[in-house]
Amino acid sequence: MDSSSTPTAASQSTDVLLRMVDVDKTFQMGEVTVEALRSVSLDIRAGELIVLAGPSGSGKTTILNLVGGLDHPTAGDVWYRQQQLSTFDAGAMTRYRRDKLGFVFQFYNLVPSLTARENVMVATEISEQPMSVEEALGLVGLEDRMDHFPSQLSGGEQQRVAIARALAKNPELLLCDEPTGALDFATGKHVLRLLVDLKERLGKTIVIITHNAAIGRVADRVVHLRSGEITEIEENASPTPPEEITW
Repeated sequence: MDSSSTPTAASQSTDVLLRMVDVDKTFQMGEVTVEALRSVSLDIRAGELIVLAGPSGSGKTTILNLVGGLDHPTAGDVWYRQQQLSTFDAGAMTRYRRDKLGFVFQFYNLVPSLTARENVMVATEISEQPMSVEEALGLVGLEDRMDHFPSQLSGGEQQRVAIARALAKNPELLLCDEPTGALDFATGKHVLRLLVDLKERLGKTIVIITHNAAIGRVADRVVHLRSGEITEIEENASPTPPEEITW
């Protein structure tokens, strides 16, 4: 990609779901200016599983927030297909986050007083074309746990409910922030297997951010970040099955 040119509707490839072009992001911390991202250009392709890897402070979460419409770049552009996110008003941005994106977080963020079924239902009630709650929970293998509360579920099961909640919106893109970070090794591999299956079976585009470089082996591409810059983009011609990775 020529990162020096701004994409147009005619120039954007149809298989590019999201595009960042020469993106800078700075934060003001008192009298100190923090450069979170510096001249980042990146395509996220439709139907791929891409991992953003790097240590804390490398810019991973900042990219996720910009792609997810939770923040705005200081300079540069973020595009969703042929639409520039900076042109969205508040209503358009809300619809983008609601209808196109699903978020999965490290610590599940389930409502403790709601059952698994009810936690997923919260997402379906605000979505334009949702899956059924039963279908979403079935896809993550929790058909028999729908009426259990989070306190009655293991950590891995709670994360699968969180994935079902994101999936129930029927989004194009799943944004996963350290989805295995709070899980033990074996359970983490089960969650990775689920995410790989969702990409392969449903064609979902999945972005995972992690400080654990080993997780990148399951991805189609790994974007390595350090100090707010992309240092390398690694193509995996043959991603490793989650069951075979170690960390």
